[in-house]
Amino acid sequence: MSADGTSAMIAPAVDSSPATATTGAPKVVMEAHNIVKELGAGARKTRALKGVSLSLNAGELTLLMGPSGSGKTTLLSILGCILSPTGGTLSVAGRSTQGLNAEGLADLRRRHIGFVFQAYNLVPTLTALENVMLALDLRGASLSDAPYLAWEALDAVGLSHRAHTSPSKLSGGEKQRVSIARALAGSPSVVLADEPTAALDAENGKAVMALLAEVAKDKSRAVLVVTHDHRTLEYGDRMIRIEDGRIASRMRRRPTSARGQFDMVETAAA
Repeated sequence: MSADGTSAMIAPAVDSSPATATTGAPKVVMEAHNIVKELGAGARKTRALKGVSLSLNAGELTLLMGPSGSGKTTLLSILGCILSPTGGTLSVAGRSTQGLNAEGLADLRRRHIGFVFQAYNLVPTLTALENVMLALDLRGASLSDAPYLAWEALDAVGLSHRAHTSPSKLSGGEKQRVSIARALAGSPSVVLADEPTAALDAENGKAVMALLAEVAKDKSRAVLVVTHDHRTLEYGDRMIRIEDGRIASRMRRRPTSARGQFDMVETAAA
């Protein structure tokens, strides 16, 4: 266990993309290029995303920020292979989503993407362990392996001692830790977190962001946090701001700035 109560060992993501270690360049595990998304039809058709391009690098925590209605949720749904873009391309762990039907997108999502939700989305009738096991079952883990893997995921977020507790008896911070354990189960290439601190007080919000920052240290996994919460800034390696369906700015932490210190510089890179 680490000083904050989390396990020092978090299972690495399954790596199915080309290695970049020999070049020293960061490994891109998700890449979106010129994403356009139109919603509605006829006179009510609106363009929610207007040519968005970004990449998520392994070993980094990226913050996606912007006002309500800026396109954050639509972009997150496309990156999570829940919605298909009207135009543009998306690749996940080296695999393009172009031409994939709903079943193909669902398979890619199960194999490579873990989700953390603002409202936790835990099944109330299942224990913490069983909630994580359910995610493993959906990802094809065997019945014999699932209990051990679920326990390991809960231990990684410092909650193995609450494995047999139902969600109703967990605090908000504990519920979010179970949600993160569920996202990590099966070792996805990308973790997408939607407003993970919004329902938490300051102390639990910091603990959850510190945990996601620890998860992001895995050199084969990227973490994207969609947030309005400026308390999250000190935990990000990069910050991308979206406004009116377009990327408005990109910032990256200075090489000399450690996590816990907000010192970023604007960049033009994806």
